[in-house]
Amino acid sequence: MGFEMRPFNNSFFDINPNDFFKDFGRQLAGQFPGNQSIKTDITELDDKYVVEAELPGMSKENISLNFEDNVLTIEGKQEVDNKEEDENGRVIHRERSFSNVSRQFSFDDVDQDNISASYENGMLNITLPKIEADKRTNHNIQID
Repeated sequence: MGFEMRPFNNSFFDINPNDFFKDFGRQLAGQFPGNQSIKTDITELDDKYVVEAELPGMSKENISLNFEDNVLTIEGKQEVDNKEEDENGRVIHRERSFSNVSRQFSFDDVDQDNISASYENGMLNITLPKIEADKRTNHNIQID
């Protein structure tokens, strides 16, 4: 009479331990300020690129855009200071959080003088018109 090992059939044990710790690490890393990313959608049309970026809770004044050397840079800064006071005006709870987010995207053939942007309800919309084929310039380089 020997002991026979049977597989234990419980869905909890079907979890790959590596996946558990990977997800746990992601959750833990997500708790640190400044460890956020800007969620974006980029669409290429015949005459332009359209970038839609989510920056919820940020004020327009704390968002900066830059286009240099064919690279679009989106930066956002947010500071939240929550303070609770009792009926006598004494602080009973206070939390502060700071977050800085930044993303960069590379584009070719953009008419940088006509880039436009708008921000409403946490959505940043950027339109990058393409340079028309006849307006592109070639630079001949002389060899010495």
